[in-house]
Amino acid sequence: MTTLDLGQPRSIHIVAVGGAGMSGIATLLAESGHRVTGSDQSGSDSLDRLSALGVATWIGHDAAHVGDVDAVAVSTAVADDNPEVVEARRRGLPILRRIDILPSLAAVRPLLSVSGTHGKTTTTSMLTVAMRAAGEDVSYLIGAAVPVLGGAAAHRSGRFLVLEADESDGSFLSGPRAGAIVTNVEPDHLEYWGGFDALNAAFVQFLEGTEGPRVACADDPGSATLARRVTGCVTYGQAQDATYRMADLTLGPDGSTFALHGPGGAVEVRLAVPGAHNATNAAGALALLAETGLDPAAGAAGLATYTGVARRFERRGEADGVTVVDDYAHLPTEVRAALAAGRSGGWGRVVAVFQPHRYSRTAELWASFADAFGDADVLVVTDIYGAGETPRPGVSGKLIVDAVLDLHPWRRLAWMPTLDDVAAYLAGELRPGDLCMTIGAGDVTTLGPDLIEALAARGRQ
Repeated sequence: MTTLDLGQPRSIHIVAVGGAGMSGIATLLAESGHRVTGSDQSGSDSLDRLSALGVATWIGHDAAHVGDVDAVAVSTAVADDNPEVVEARRRGLPILRRIDILPSLAAVRPLLSVSGTHGKTTTTSMLTVAMRAAGEDVSYLIGAAVPVLGGAAAHRSGRFLVLEADESDGSFLSGPRAGAIVTNVEPDHLEYWGGFDALNAAFVQFLEGTEGPRVACADDPGSATLARRVTGCVTYGQAQDATYRMADLTLGPDGSTFALHGPGGAVEVRLAVPGAHNATNAAGALALLAETGLDPAAGAAGLATYTGVARRFERRGEADGVTVVDDYAHLPTEVRAALAAGRSGGWGRVVAVFQPHRYSRTAELWASFADAFGDADVLVVTDIYGAGETPRPGVSGKLIVDAVLDLHPWRRLAWMPTLDDVAAYLAGELRPGDLCMTIGAGDVTTLGPDLIEALAARGRQ
């Protein structure tokens, strides 16, 4: 692994700087005093924000963009024959990927790492908001924009860097880690790990290699097992034996309330985001906050201002009496939690559009989706969003359709491979009082605005 001493000013060029991960790293580097340049294939809001920070950016890739720099950083999507990578190699410059950069950042500011198969983004953003409210002005690097924080990354004066720690490429093992949370452990990214046992072993290493507090969810079987295996691990959730136990959980259309009982007493928590899963994420954030010595009541007060993360039960609008919400959920447990949040909102019907994500993931998990859509009155399943993967013979969204109907033959379900088909179908299906949820990690997110426009036009007729 190649690392870079960031204890002194450096000059770093970033290839594909507009992506969610690398733009956040560029922000941290620029705000902490390093000279950053970057390039990407096309313009974006991310490039505009980086330019406002003084980052010189180019659209398109060219060897000439690699100036007098100490290192070149690249995202995992950048090919070895990219002209800027070729130029860096020709000049003998260090070529860093995200897994190389994170230890360099952690050496300057120890990490509070949040990992798990799902819930990472929300829990990381909640931890950041809560810790800042409790007086610790943490830096943060999150996988999506957080409106209440003003972005996805920032360099601040506090002791820690709060990190959404990604297990998909092993980078969650980066350290030093001054604290860690595991939200859950389920089979995912097995094409990288080679099997579920290897993934579990990596999570054990993640917690055991953390120098400070180790926190795991007691309500998830995978993380609860992990907590029992790791010495000194505290837990959170609704389980009776949780170190930080949730009680009196009340769910509503716009949020939830609960009491969190911990070693130091109980605090009342009020959230402005719906769903039991979000309440559990908040409990995890407050547990780690308390374990670092901060006041959980102050952290809870901060969470009352939290309004969510882009693409996590994000309200896209309302037209002709129909509310449209977009959610990034793409694993069975995530889908189940998102739909439960929708069901708790008091709408007449919940109409769900699910776009499976990646051929590898669908091949591994399609049968597990059979029971994931119980809170949907009407379900539409599209074909797979490949995310750059090569299609696999026999692997399509129809696998999920068959799994659902085999177990629930009377489920109202439509198989519509393309989003254009979905938009036309929903324009006739949706009625006032409905909640329509577009669910998945791919381009299903683009459906919401088009659907709102179509519904508005319908309402004017």
